Formats: sequence, structure tokens, C-alpha cells
Amino acid sequence: MSSAGERTVNGKRELTEGLAAQILEHIRSGALATGTHLTAQGLAERFSVSRFPVGQALQLLAAKGVLTHERNRGYFVSDVKDVSPETLGLSTKDDAAEVYFRIAEDHLQGRLPEPASEAYLKETYGISKAQLNAVLGRIAQEGWAERRPGYGWSFSPMLTTPESLEQTYRVRLALEPAALLEPTYRLDRDIAARCREAELRLLGGAIETDSAAALHERGVRFHEAIIGASGNPFFLEAVRRINRVRRLLSYRSMVDRKRYRQQCEEHLQILDLLERERNEEASQALRRHLEHTIGNLQEIRPILEH
Repeated sequence: MSSAGERTVNGKRELTEGLAAQILEHIRSGALATGTHLTAQGLAERFSVSRFPVGQALQLLAAKGVLTHERNRGYFVSDVKDVSPETLGLSTKDDAAEVYFRIAEDHLQGRLPEPASEAYLKETYGISKAQLNAVLGRIAQEGWAERRPGYGWSFSPMLTTPESLEQTYRVRLALEPAALLEPTYRLDRDIAARCREAELRLLGGAIETDSAAALHERGVRFHEAIIGASGNPFFLEAVRRINRVRRLLSYRSMVDRKRYRQQCEEHLQILDLLERERNEEASQALRRHLEHTIGNLQEIRPILEH
């Protein structure tokens, strides 16, 4: 039997390697080009973890040659064309991610005590303190739990109903089409090409094989990329905040993947219009796209309420 110390060390190693694998896949998906400067804060927000494990993951990737490190400047993406987590010997086992989904499902089902002590959570989900800290840190950043000094953790009733998920989409409906009409709008060609490649990959079969988390991240990357091109950082910050808090029900909604082909095709249409600088039409297409998504939420309501 392994000791508590060994379990803690193994847990930390799995967390670091699991996060390093996620960062590598994020790079390889086309979201980050060679030479891109990586920041711990940006990745912490992307993967809903604290900066400390991100720093450890970046060090590991630099040691394996995926990143270069420049003193006083930070980490930069190297060529990752023929690199994968497997070829680097990175463990993709991520107990923390599995527990995250179990806690999310228990929260949606109303099975968690209020408040829930850390001792209760460790025992219930069978994980180490390091893994629990990673999970709770992610949940806290997403906005559906907060620490209660001396009383454990409280889980928010927000974003546990189909109505709350629809409300997030209605806010996006007000914001995102408007961002495409900003006078400073400029979509970088390389970013557009990477977005297109990601959509074509899904249409080529990845819709059925990608994890729920990967599908969610692909959608987040697309929308943040086209909104980020507005030149107005307030649009992007608002959309990012919404994306962080809607994960809880978005993951569950991905049980039904039939609608993703249409979403990919609509994304490609929006990209085509933006690349041709037909932003008014792209804004209208984006509005229709979000309206279709809101309509689809009604069709999958039984899944969201399960």
C-alpha cells in the first residue's frame, strides 16, 4: 500500500502532466502559433486553475523542448508539429478532471451537502488534498462555489437550470454580433485559418470522438477569437466571463452531438464573411447562429434537467 506522501507526490505529478498535456493539445489544435508568448495568467484563466500548477506545467513542457524559456520574458511556443502527449511520455490520466465532472453532476442533482467540508469531499471522491485543491480552485474560478471560512465550501444555485444557461446565451446574443461591427475590427489571417482548420477537423469526424471538454473549448476558442478581433477589449472580457460560468451546463448539453455539424458549418460561414470584410452580414449570421443554439437548448432540455 502506498503512503499518504507517495499518493500526494503522485497526485501532484498527475496534475502537472495532465495540465501540460492540455496545454500541448491547446497549442497543437492551432490556437497558438510557433513563437506565441504564453502567460501563466492567460492559461490559468483558460483552464480554470491557479497560476502555480500552470507554472509547473510550463516548466515541464520547456524541459521537454515544446516551449522555449527566455529569462525575464517568459515562455514561447516551439515547433510542435510532430509532438503529442504520448510521444513526450506525458500521462493524460487526470483524476482531478474526472472528479470535477462528478462534483458538477452531484451539484446539478442537488446531492451535495450545504456547506460541504473538504474532509467530506476528499472522502466522497477518493482524492488527495492536492487534487481536491485543484478541483475546487477551478470550480471557484468558474463562479459556482466559494470557500466559507471554517465551514468548508458552498456551491452556488446559479447556472444549474436550463433557464440560467439560456440567459447566458441571451447576453451573448446582445454582445457578440455588436462586436463584429466595431470600427476597429480586424481578424488576423492566421487566426482565421486556425479557426477554420479546427472546424474542418470536427466535420472530419472529431465531433464524435472529442471529449465534452474539448468540444466546449473549441467553441470557446472560436467565439473568443472572432470577438477578440473587435479591437475593443471590453467585449472580449465580457464574453470570457460568461464562458467561464456556463461550463457547468454546457458540458452536460454535449451528450447530444447531432447539432454540432450545423454549428461547425455556421462557424465556417461566419469566418468566410469576416475574411471578405462583410462584417454586417457576418454579424447577422452570428446572431442567427446564437438564436439557433438557443432554440436547440429547448430540444435538449430533458438532458439539462436530468
